[in-house]
Amino acid sequence: MTSTAGPGDLTGTVAVVTGASRGIGFGIAQDLVRRGAKVCITARKPDPLAEAVTQLGGDDVALGVAGRADDAEHRQEAVSRTMEKFGRIDYLVNNTGINPHFGSLLDCDEQAAAKIFQVNVLAPLAWTRAVRDAWMGEHGGAIVNVASVAGIRTSPGIGMYGVSKAAVIRATSELAEELGPQIRVNCVAPAIVKTQFATQLYEGREAEIASSYPLKRLGMPSDIAGAVTFLLSEQAAWLTGQTLVLDGGVTLGGGL
Repeated sequence: MTSTAGPGDLTGTVAVVTGASRGIGFGIAQDLVRRGAKVCITARKPDPLAEAVTQLGGDDVALGVAGRADDAEHRQEAVSRTMEKFGRIDYLVNNTGINPHFGSLLDCDEQAAAKIFQVNVLAPLAWTRAVRDAWMGEHGGAIVNVASVAGIRTSPGIGMYGVSKAAVIRATSELAEELGPQIRVNCVAPAIVKTQFATQLYEGREAEIASSYPLKRLGMPSDIAGAVTFLLSEQAAWLTGQTLVLDGGVTLGGGL
């Protein structure tokens, strides 16, 4: 990958970040822009997406493309518009994830399970294929998949989500083998991060849950963003196929 960026500086590079109108995805986009990159962010709802573009610094540094991550036409539009506007795609962050089912694994109906896997597993593979074909296959690049500690340990109440994130972790290592040396592929596995998506896991009992973390607090989007930016950057140039657990130490003991 050729750019004007030095260690820690992403000037001259371009990233696509899915699911980035708020939460972890927006935090990642913010950190990328702060370090000099330009970004294409995606999300389902146009209005929050437009507001996120404004907060990132406007049209000069950010492009918002609304749509569903598992929709092929949306993926093509996002990649095509990014190439038209910025001329390259150096990084992809597969952040979009859903969990429409809260309950036991066996109580998750087939339709919900299929949707979880469509968005959480198959869509990241499709986004990876799209950026490979558009730019990275010839010019190189780096990809980070956002999984979860639910993918590496039991996760009562969100078991199907956890199974899907285990698949993302496994896909990361497979893709790293297939796409190297041109493209590096890594993964992050956060524990509970204080976002709207995770509210059901901690609302009303944050202090109780945080007490089980050695660092005595839940994660913030910025905690994930810094790690993702590192994995994308040239500082991680000899790192691929790995999953970085970002959990405040909670997996040393018990809990999510």
